[in-house]
Amino acid sequence: MISTLHGILLILYIIVCIFVNVVVLMQEGKEAGLTGAISGAAESYWGKNKARSMEGGLVLATRISGALFIIISLVLNLNVFN
Repeated sequence: MISTLHGILLILYIIVCIFVNVVVLMQEGKEAGLTGAISGAAESYWGKNKARSMEGGLVLATRISGALFIIISLVLNLNVFN
């Protein structure tokens, strides 16, 4: 029972690791946001509603998957499964 749970958590951990890498690589760099702010693009419609855009979704996905990564890492390092 416990080894089955450990195996499931390990597979989930690998999936989360791959997902974190993909989501982080899909995000645009901070330099792109800085040049947009300098040229005044931050006051546009897209600058105000960034949380609803794809970039905002990627930031949220990064935060959630990062939290899952840390939680699963801590659970896997407990000595409960031995």
